[in-house]
Amino acid sequence: MTNGKNGFDWLVGLWLLLIPCYSNAEKEHLIYKIGIKKDIDNTTQLYLNRGLAEANSLNASGVLIHLNTYGGQVDMADSMRTAILYSRIPVYVFIDNNAASAGALISIAAKKIYMRKGANIGAATVVNQMGEAMPDKYQSYLRSMMRSTAEAHGKDTLIHGRDTVIKWIRDPSVAEAMVDERIVIPNLIDSTKVLTFTAEEAIQWGYCDGIAESVDEVITQYMGYSDYELKSYSPSWLDNMKGFLMSPAIQSVLILIIIGGIYFELQTPGMGFPSAAAIFAAIFYFAPLYIDGLAQNWEILVFVVGLLLTAIEVFVLPGFGVAGISGIICIMSGLILSLLNNFNFNFEDVTASEFGRATLTVLLGLTAGFILMLWLSEKVGSKGIFRNIALNTDLETSVFTSGLTELAGKHGIAATILRPSGKVMIEGEYYDGISESGYIEKGSPVKVVRFENAQVYVQSIGS
Repeated sequence: MTNGKNGFDWLVGLWLLLIPCYSNAEKEHLIYKIGIKKDIDNTTQLYLNRGLAEANSLNASGVLIHLNTYGGQVDMADSMRTAILYSRIPVYVFIDNNAASAGALISIAAKKIYMRKGANIGAATVVNQMGEAMPDKYQSYLRSMMRSTAEAHGKDTLIHGRDTVIKWIRDPSVAEAMVDERIVIPNLIDSTKVLTFTAEEAIQWGYCDGIAESVDEVITQYMGYSDYELKSYSPSWLDNMKGFLMSPAIQSVLILIIIGGIYFELQTPGMGFPSAAAIFAAIFYFAPLYIDGLAQNWEILVFVVGLLLTAIEVFVLPGFGVAGISGIICIMSGLILSLLNNFNFNFEDVTASEFGRATLTVLLGLTAGFILMLWLSEKVGSKGIFRNIALNTDLETSVFTSGLTELAGKHGIAATILRPSGKVMIEGEYYDGISESGYIEKGSPVKVVRFENAQVYVQSIGS
């Protein structure tokens, strides 16, 4: 009986020894690190969104953003700070030297801010490409954004004896002072400077929760995880490519190529380089948006329908009417809608700024495309990749020496549709032609009436 009791006690002792080991295994926490050490743009937004999604799937205990940036695009920073504020997993920021401008907005959104000694945070004034401050309406919007981000962290209730003091965890007026030099905060900033904190100053005013020299020090000393596993987000080449292609500047260039390619293809016999350029530009425009879930099937279909309507207007219906106008509207709608984060026809989550940004991106591309068409129409010729787009004849040499006035009365064919301008072929040579008998189908026989201003004026032989 005694031996049995001793055996039971031995098993209990062994179990008690195993419990701490099991508890230690349970105490190991996963910390997910996202490195953002470049200007804030579409690529860094993609890094953050994908990193937060992976951290959620791994059920991480916390996300640590390792930040070093001089700023970037305000709209991308706004999207990133929103993702941080509403993240299910607490997000912390370790400022490794710089969190200027858009970086300051992102940092303020985090649950806790940690800084390296000698680091800085602030200077969030909106500037243009030349570094000059933008008008006050831009500053006003960012001031409001900084203030609301600071307010989102709430207030602390402090009791001093019989006195109860309500204090902001992050003072919103301090956040505003990082944008507007007119903000005055006693004992901190006067009305002539934009606020930028050092690490020590940030601690004093509640905008830094600790100074550390490494990620490990942040996690162990301040976040309180002595036993943790660190996993870092590793962007792929596809992530970088998507971020590059989704930049508003690149999207505008792609729209320019799409519109320019369509225009020049309509002016050129057969299928050639312009159509290939337009197709590839459309693929590069829609592919990253489709993969990222922004561009939906019906939005791409609207764009394709616009192209078909435009083709019908050009090749089937004379003049410019309902099909052409509808085609242009569908093309623009498809390009704009694909940039908006909507679900089918539900635009409740689309903000006015997002809609304005998408519209501006498309309009800039269309405007630049129109200007490019006008410029290339004058510049392209017998050399280079556009040699088939324009008339190759040198009017200053061969045209006048051969006597184009002698073309009057000769017959040829319309190399393109004339409505009224286009290309005509006479005796195997292409010329810029203008119809004097209205719309002329491609391939129709024509007769030269006269030659003026380096252009051949023709009539349909059936007229």
